Amino acid sequence: MHIQKKAHSQLNLAKNDSFETPEKRSHHMHHNQVESTQKQTLQLDIANYNHPPDLQKLIPLPNIFSAYKRIKNVITRTPTQKSIKLSEYFGANVYIKREDLQIVRSYKLRGAYNKIISIPENERHRTVFCASAGNHAQGVAYVCNLLKINCIIYMPTNTPSIKFNAVKSWGKQYAQIELVGDTFDESFRASRERCTTENGIYVHAFDDEKIIEGQGTIAVEILEDIKEDQIDFMFFPVGGGGCGAGISSYFKQLSPQTILIGVEPEGSPSMYEAIKQQKIVELETINTFVDGAAIKKSGAKPFEILNSVLKEVVLIPEGHVCTTMMKLFNEEGILVEPAGALAISALDRFKDEIKGKTVVCLISGSNNDLGRMTDIRMLSEIHQGLQYYMFVNFFQKPGALKQFLIQCLGPTDEITNLEYTRKNNREKGPALVGVKVRKPQDFEAMTNKMEELKITHRILQPNQEIFKMLL
Repeated sequence: MHIQKKAHSQLNLAKNDSFETPEKRSHHMHHNQVESTQKQTLQLDIANYNHPPDLQKLIPLPNIFSAYKRIKNVITRTPTQKSIKLSEYFGANVYIKREDLQIVRSYKLRGAYNKIISIPENERHRTVFCASAGNHAQGVAYVCNLLKINCIIYMPTNTPSIKFNAVKSWGKQYAQIELVGDTFDESFRASRERCTTENGIYVHAFDDEKIIEGQGTIAVEILEDIKEDQIDFMFFPVGGGGCGAGISSYFKQLSPQTILIGVEPEGSPSMYEAIKQQKIVELETINTFVDGAAIKKSGAKPFEILNSVLKEVVLIPEGHVCTTMMKLFNEEGILVEPAGALAISALDRFKDEIKGKTVVCLISGSNNDLGRMTDIRMLSEIHQGLQYYMFVNFFQKPGALKQFLIQCLGPTDEITNLEYTRKNNREKGPALVGVKVRKPQDFEAMTNKMEELKITHRILQPNQEIFKMLL
């Protein structure tokens, strides 16, 4: 590992305007050292995986080097910062890669520019098409405006307004937006069909080697920024898998001892299921709350790469993501979108393994609509056991509701929602009740008292269809 880090720092790709690609002198100088060290460290690596990594499936280093040379004067070189609070909490050296500070507030600009700038000049009269939940759309719109290429961007109808408005702003007169379907996958099918009909050029959000190469340049900067001798863990969010595939390709060739962890939202586990079943699968339904990673079907090339090199894909409940978002804002002053909080959310699952280690987490983006903060806070409190919504069956008699409020609620418990209509022709009638407590044990005391009074209830879960009425 030490040899790889030394070789990488001498290349100094992110800071040196005149660096040479690996086909030239710099690469030949270090190639034999890197190849020899990979063979040694790979034997240690295999113990962490269900199968040996297949290096032949990775994006070649020269491709990622060339991508960085292509995009470095257009993108922002975002910082890799040590988080004092996270480091103290986990007893580790925790670094965060701040792609939320990228020009379009996500890493997607890297892949979009690398792909579109590669279109030959004599082909740029054709319209560029893409589909996106928002971040890739902004990257494509920005690049098309920069290069004066017309683009038609398909987005789901439930795209947060901040992302929709940002696409219009970045693309100006060169971007046309079509809102189609409830998910990325539905928008993708519609955009692909129209692109074929109109002989356009398709810029896929993640299943394209040029896109993956561009996203892989994140790793170039990380390995230059981190001064530790070894990066032990690299955590990154996974949606379609393009970003993770690019980062993994670079790390596995220059830092093979680093354990790679992909992180998906629990409600849209497309890559998790693909690796579990050892084939690409299309999920029937997904939860689109973590919109930047809500994909029904992973990309073929990203799956091929990540299936070969990931230690595992971790699934994080949407409520846990919201809790991380709130903590980042309150403790670090960092406002992120749900997908941007995925990597840091996974640290809780690995708190024992990462103790004393050097860890990097990718914050992938910050395109979050402040109008969603009320929902984010609510989902966070539900996840922590501090807020509950439930159907309560009250006896249809005078004083039933009063009895519940006086005898069941503790001194610090709070009613946040109450919808109750008396039904005279029934013995019992349901009410929708929302309660907030100081600690989970307070809710347990409340339900124990309800049982004593024979007041039945049913707790609503965020993954239930009826719960959407509360958001």
